[in-house]
Amino acid sequence: MQTAVKKIQMVDLVGQYEKIQQEIDKAIIDVVRSAAFINGPEVKAFQADLEKYLGVKHVIPCANGTDALQIAMMALDLKPGDEVITADFTYVATAEVIALLGLKPVLVDVYPGTFTLNIEEVKKAITPKTKAIVPVHLFGQCAEMDALMKLSAEHKLFVIEDTAQAIGADYTYPDGKKVKAGTIGQIGCTSFFPSKNLGCYGDGGAMFTNDDELAKKMRMIANHGQSVQYYHDVVGVNSRLDSIQAAILRIKLRHLDEYAAARQKAAAFYDKAFANHPKIQIPARDKSSTHVFHQYTLVLKGADRNKLKEHLATKEIPAMVYYPVPLHLQKAYRDPRYKEGAFPITEHLCASVISLPIHTELTEEVQSHIVASVLEFLK
Repeated sequence: MQTAVKKIQMVDLVGQYEKIQQEIDKAIIDVVRSAAFINGPEVKAFQADLEKYLGVKHVIPCANGTDALQIAMMALDLKPGDEVITADFTYVATAEVIALLGLKPVLVDVYPGTFTLNIEEVKKAITPKTKAIVPVHLFGQCAEMDALMKLSAEHKLFVIEDTAQAIGADYTYPDGKKVKAGTIGQIGCTSFFPSKNLGCYGDGGAMFTNDDELAKKMRMIANHGQSVQYYHDVVGVNSRLDSIQAAILRIKLRHLDEYAAARQKAAAFYDKAFANHPKIQIPARDKSSTHVFHQYTLVLKGADRNKLKEHLATKEIPAMVYYPVPLHLQKAYRDPRYKEGAFPITEHLCASVISLPIHTELTEEVQSHIVASVLEFLK
């Protein structure tokens, strides 16, 4: 069967590009011809388009998702020693910026099904030094934001949403009100890394907020701390989304809901194939959030993950492990408070998760081959 299909990718960016090639090529050439490479009209136009899509007052583009998190924390005037709560099961960037700014990362465990922040664990972690919470909308769906926002209001804490993997997801409040991921906390942050659901062809990121003062401050920080050239009111950084990337993102934003639908269709195919298998836990869905499936991640039960990965490789099927080592066991983030066994759910997930290919160009023929290969190993 493998000879009948092209090489399987975790993310098929070439196939995606081919479908929108004329739009993308024209957008890039137009920027080159304009020579407005930095903060050109395309950046402002993309910002406006994304504000409209998200239903948020302010989008502040920047150079990458890690910068977005750092600028957000700088804008909130967090001071060295302040505690920031986030998930132990996440990519390192979430904790990296906390440590980089001299803040104290406070890690908590996640739910075993949705992989998002466990609210009860967050409650236990709050101390008088806690100033902010960073929920990670991991793999494509929102954390329990209604409960989290109530908790943050009770303790007067900031909420910075890490929505790099869930842009476009909808969160529904108990009263039926719907909002986009990243627009619920004081600040939302995202990455436009190429493999993201909304990705450019290089690096890029953005912050979102409905707070006028925070927006003004984040724009200043991202631009060397200046709002007027050569007049620096705050200590800033140099973090810009270039015009070519903005032009590409404008095109891809128009297709974002279509891309999400394709990922959801692929996830449903996997769900049906793996449902009720004794050695597989399929991704759980939070009842309050749609899932845009940045990743389709299985939890294996009583199966050797590494050997499955090796088996899939013999079938020319890629698979990834997000993430093999919990943050609290990473050398850079070792803390005497956190011993091995401190976060049992995260440690279990790190030892047993595996992500299968999922992207906008995935066909049922390819998925059938992937499913058959997984089931062959797990029989």
